[in-house]
Amino acid sequence: QVRLVESGGGLVQAGGSLRLSCAASGNIFSLDAMGWYRQAPGKQRELVATITKGGITNYADSVKGRFTISRDNAKNTVFLQMNSLKPEDTAVYYCNVEFRLGLPRWGQGTQVTVSS
Repeated sequence: QVRLVESGGGLVQAGGSLRLSCAASGNIFSLDAMGWYRQAPGKQRELVATITKGGITNYADSVKGRFTISRDNAKNTVFLQMNSLKPEDTAVYYCNVEFRLGLPRWGQGTQVTVSS
């Protein structure tokens, strides 16, 4: 069984910063890429950023230059540093992990609210 524990969401003013973290545990011996997605009310879930086990990153155009994804392979944890937050970044943010063997897993989601 795989367990994902997310933390770091909250309410922040526009221009502020938040840092999300997601720790994976359990049956994760084949853990591969990790990432963050988000879903705003009335919209589809969209990719925010991903990072491979080797550290190769990929970002949505809307967050490039503002968000930074990183991971600690020893702790099986992925981070998302979010700077210069905008009201349009308001969404539920979901951690996603992929495995070389097995299906991807999703975290429970953490709310990020950016006030104008």
